[in-house]
Amino acid sequence: MDDYRLFADEMADAIAAGRLRPGERLPTQRAFARRRGIAASTAGRVYAELVRRGLVVGEVGRGTFVRAAAGLPGAGLPLGEPSHARVDLELNYPVVPGQSALLAAALTPMLRPDALDLALRPSRAEGTPAARAAFAALLAQDNSALSAGDWVPEPEALRFAGNGRQALSAVLAALVLPGQRLGVEELTYPVVKATAQRLGIVLVPIAVDGDGLDPDALAAAHRTAPLRAVYLQPRVHNPLGLTMPPQRRERLVEILRWLDLPAVEDAVWAFLRPDLPPLAALAPERIVLVDSLSKRIAPGLSTGVAVVPETYREQVTASLRAGSLLPSGFALEAAVRWIGDGTVAAIGAAKRADATERQRVAREQLPDAVLRGDPGSYYCWWELPPTWHAETFVAAAARAGIGLTPAAAYAVGSRTPRAAVRLGLASPTLPVLAETLTTLGRLARSTPEEQVE
Repeated sequence: MDDYRLFADEMADAIAAGRLRPGERLPTQRAFARRRGIAASTAGRVYAELVRRGLVVGEVGRGTFVRAAAGLPGAGLPLGEPSHARVDLELNYPVVPGQSALLAAALTPMLRPDALDLALRPSRAEGTPAARAAFAALLAQDNSALSAGDWVPEPEALRFAGNGRQALSAVLAALVLPGQRLGVEELTYPVVKATAQRLGIVLVPIAVDGDGLDPDALAAAHRTAPLRAVYLQPRVHNPLGLTMPPQRRERLVEILRWLDLPAVEDAVWAFLRPDLPPLAALAPERIVLVDSLSKRIAPGLSTGVAVVPETYREQVTASLRAGSLLPSGFALEAAVRWIGDGTVAAIGAAKRADATERQRVAREQLPDAVLRGDPGSYYCWWELPPTWHAETFVAAAARAGIGLTPAAAYAVGSRTPRAAVRLGLASPTLPVLAETLTTLGRLARSTPEEQVE
């Protein structure tokens, strides 16, 4: 074996063992040659071999850097090819081409020692003036349906958390005491179910129809026993993918005011529907809007934000502090830069186009399926053929290497949920998604008995 390959193997082992970390800059080829006592031409061949293996990347004028590790073996391969990778249609991690390069460009100035020192200082629930202004502008721009002068969150109303889940947890803890009742859509975000259990909050399922939460069902539940608040997702509901039409939204706000109920509006996926304003625009005095950057950007650097009416501001701030749910100063500063330079807007626009394309693929590959979902959503609700139960279908899909989420994961109360599954469309590549959905379509046309091994 050529000597240069021995050196390349040694470097590859150091990368695999973590002794050389992703993003770490390697010595120059000349310095590497001097340290190893080899010719500069041999060092060049070592580095070229590492590039060929996909372990490092060279940047003109900057040097050679250890590349981030590749995905799991087999990731991105069609289902027909040998692979031990599982195709995940449970969790949604939308990433678009060029996203990392955009994010990296904004972070470079933060790595200067003075800027980094400032970003690593502790942060507060109130964030910084720059963060409040940036996020207020982002949330206002997020709603292109609004005319100038309509809903723009007051910067002083913003409160920050480490991520959207923490913001949601703090808001619920502030509004609803242990033992009190929280109205939720009968199929709701599973994290809300877990959070309510941890906080001792009683969840009350409210009926949902094709337009979203039924306001009259909400009023009826409140008459049965008073609710303390309502949690809902009026835009791009998870898991149903529904978006409330204007008439339903107006009726819901009317009921909230009549019942004197506060509401928590989850807007984490709402960036996919900027053509509609938030529910908070209609009743800013009683609706707490919760959002984050986890789906807009990536879960690894997520900042949660809540727009809190003055009535509840003190309680929410205290809840964030008491739960140690405060944001990372570094993530908050990074978010300010990403918002300010247009990175968040650019990635959001790309993800809206990507989600629309994935919905098209879902309907193309499952032409006979009963699918529900906003045309711009990253997920859809599949009501299965009558021959299948959700759990049986999920188990059969798992044997084919496909992960799905059954309706029961989202159900609140004792009512038996529909024989349905949620399809998360964001994580696989488009070719893998198309092949996976084709496989699921064949599975749905079979019977459970045919799948028994």
